[in-house]
Amino acid sequence: MGVLMSRRQTVERVQKVSLAVSAFKDGLREQPSTRRRAEAGTARQGTLEQEVQEGEEEALAGPSQPEESSASKAAWERLRDGRGVEPEEFDRANRFTPPAFIRPKRELHDDEPPDISLEQREQILNDEMCEICEVWTAESLFPCRICHRVYHDGCLRRMGYLQKDSAVEVTETAHTETGWSCYYCDNLNLLLTEEEMYSLMETLRNCKIIPESCLTLDDFLHYKHQVHKQQFERTMPEAQEEQAALQFNALDPDKKGHIEWQDFLSHESIQLLQKIRPQNALLRLLTPKERERARTAFLALDQDNDGFIGEAECRQARHTWFRKHQKEMLSCNVSISHVGPISEGSPASSRNGKSPEKILPAAKQEETRSIDWPGFLRENVAYILAARPNSAALHLQPLA
Repeated sequence: MGVLMSRRQTVERVQKVSLAVSAFKDGLREQPSTRRRAEAGTARQGTLEQEVQEGEEEALAGPSQPEESSASKAAWERLRDGRGVEPEEFDRANRFTPPAFIRPKRELHDDEPPDISLEQREQILNDEMCEICEVWTAESLFPCRICHRVYHDGCLRRMGYLQKDSAVEVTETAHTETGWSCYYCDNLNLLLTEEEMYSLMETLRNCKIIPESCLTLDDFLHYKHQVHKQQFERTMPEAQEEQAALQFNALDPDKKGHIEWQDFLSHESIQLLQKIRPQNALLRLLTPKERERARTAFLALDQDNDGFIGEAECRQARHTWFRKHQKEMLSCNVSISHVGPISEGSPASSRNGKSPEKILPAAKQEETRSIDWPGFLRENVAYILAARPNSAALHLQPLA
């Protein structure tokens, strides 16, 4: 008789198998010299002195290529597997088994336009049981604002995804309009396929980016210059450098002088998705909650109910999508319908020194172009996805 396994047990088994396969592959890659010595040992019995001499010769010759430190190697492995930065000083003896993340795969129909109706509203239903322990406890469950999953705060702590002050944030925001993103949705890097992830890792290696490190403005601009030169074989124009500086400013809302690794990785992941995938493929990544929030935003902007909004209104919605972390705004939906001009202190106006008056003429010209519901989704889908993380950083700075 077969044995039924719960979802958590299935995940644990899949993870153990994947870890075993990974360890086996790593062992094969790391032990070529050991295998050669073993083969040689079958042909002749070496003495202790010969083995010592061989070891000394290898030590003098040195490795054929520089070996990464164990910490750096572990960081690259976490990047490859989408696990993010490991929490420090965590009691691993009492933690749950972390999930085995499986990266998505592209489907044949991904590039076809999806049918997302404006008139037909979607019913939003959350899971009834905790994603981790599969226990139902009603009001004590914290729902994700992006997907259908729900969690216990205790389970999140034992998984290592809820640390110190973040527990208070989850408690305060999970049941509000603002909401909280679970560890699946908070990590934009998990949207990348294996091929896309390896492409990003190759770019980071070529540009000498150290995983899990913070980047200063000079580091960020140097990286952007290198990427541009590798892609186009020419120096990055000054206008793009100014835009990169604006993006850095948006990724550093607290003005600490550097951006965190997870924010940098989220920014690079959404940038790569924009470059590689067509908009129809990005639209298929939207969850029912995100589509419903987009409907609410569009209907709030369509004052005359003719199915069209102006370019200026679309651009305003793009900016206000990221205001979910401001305490004075109760919800993103409400703020979108009460949008004003960008303030002088916002990231879009703080580094380039341009006054808002210089943007107004262009905005007036854009007001003549009308945008329908499908166009609104296509022009905002990347910003909707970029707004998933809980971080206050703007992972994709909207253009002015």
